[in-house]
Amino acid sequence: MNDFITITTLFCFIIKPFEGMVILENYSQYKDQLIDAEFISSVGGQVYLTADEIKANGVLMYWKNKEVEASIKYPQYNNFSKHYFMYKDDIWKSKVYQIIKKMPKGAALHIHSSMSLDPDTLMTFTYEDHLYICREPGYVNYKFFKTTPSKLCSSKWSLLSELRSVASNVTLFDVELRRHFTLVTDSIEEQNADINYIWDKFNKIHKTIKGLIGYRPVREKFIHAALKKFYEDNIMYIEIRSGLQKLYELDDSVHDQMYLVEMYKRVTQKFIEEHPDFIGIKLILTSHRKKDLKLVASDMELACKLKNEMPNLVAGYDLVGQEDLGNPLSYYLPTLKENQNELNFYLHGGETNFYGTSSDENLFDAIFAGTKRIGHGYALVKHPYLLNIVMQKDIAVEVNVVSNVVLSLVRDVRNHPLATFLALDLPIVLSSDDPGVWEADPLSHDYYIAFVGVASKHADIRLLKQLALNSIKYSVLNDADKERAFGIFNKKWNIFIKEVNNFQEY
Repeated sequence: MNDFITITTLFCFIIKPFEGMVILENYSQYKDQLIDAEFISSVGGQVYLTADEIKANGVLMYWKNKEVEASIKYPQYNNFSKHYFMYKDDIWKSKVYQIIKKMPKGAALHIHSSMSLDPDTLMTFTYEDHLYICREPGYVNYKFFKTTPSKLCSSKWSLLSELRSVASNVTLFDVELRRHFTLVTDSIEEQNADINYIWDKFNKIHKTIKGLIGYRPVREKFIHAALKKFYEDNIMYIEIRSGLQKLYELDDSVHDQMYLVEMYKRVTQKFIEEHPDFIGIKLILTSHRKKDLKLVASDMELACKLKNEMPNLVAGYDLVGQEDLGNPLSYYLPTLKENQNELNFYLHGGETNFYGTSSDENLFDAIFAGTKRIGHGYALVKHPYLLNIVMQKDIAVEVNVVSNVVLSLVRDVRNHPLATFLALDLPIVLSSDDPGVWEADPLSHDYYIAFVGVASKHADIRLLKQLALNSIKYSVLNDADKERAFGIFNKKWNIFIKEVNNFQEY
């Protein structure tokens, strides 16, 4: 409120009536003061920069300004007004991206487990022994088994290695398999398809991947490969949403859900031994929002049990799936409130373009249920009263820019509500949702597009640093682990600043 009064007073001082006319006195100076005041009140505006950081900021902003100005001058070449799939393969050419790629990003707090790994890595698992395949309408069913599976399938089960060996063109054979692991397409029609079409395709990809990684040895390799991908993108900690799939062995014996939790713990500990500057992971257990109330209550009971048994690994609970077609949070509210003291909630809310609908009003229910963070919060910009509550209660909003484009919420990222969230200094964390399915970097693509395509032209390295710091601040790490994470981040950040100042092409 004080900032508003100050800015209003400044505006009143700028414009003075005189003999029926308005005289602008020292307008340029006052305008600069207003811009500075607005910047200071935005995300990152109060970050202090050292002399080395100021120098690095000069390098970064030189390249950012060139990109933004080129977009203004030649709008026909402005990538950010196009679908992400049309320019994602050109992002690496950007000098700003090359800088951001090297930047330590802290944590990724909104990641769905089975959709976190790229299709090329998934394809390597299709070369494992004993893998059978059966084609279903719109997706592929995978099953590892000693002999032909008896599991029902709408077509014939075949040993994948045999099909590949008799294929006239193995490259084309694999291209066909790979397309079931990704939403990426050159088709303009598909890029502009309606949200239900995209979600239907997305869910079929999920079925395909889930079948491939349900086999215990493959899931173990999958987890390690995903950790490596995120680590290579300069991420030190991940919070992973998982429905805890029951893994199986080659003889079709099935493990309980606790087994996957133990696997995550074991694989992560091994990865930390290999990379001591990696902090680790935590799991946010999930249920699909199309489940009935009894099943969700059972899932929450399991989540409470696992959290009590493994408090250092299991962080909390969420409901996932397309909000517009799923049950609203209000349907689950009695059970959520019942478990509010036992579980921390990190609830999806407002991942919709509709206003005043049950999916939009999930935001109200998420806050009422005591969510610690809001997943997506895309519709939050339409609710000024809730915006105030989010700021007062310091509820972080997990923004996933690329996901919102791919899943048909926004066409031109310059119109993304993140721009308003940043200007209002909301507690924002950037994440990537399901980066493997749209073949994005684990986090660098979202940072780059948010920085150049969404944020103000004036937004600089202070914004990037604050977003990375926010990801640690709003994580579920305890105070001691946060302190350690901040220490590691600061060391990596100082190395990054030196690299930027040695950037050869400036």
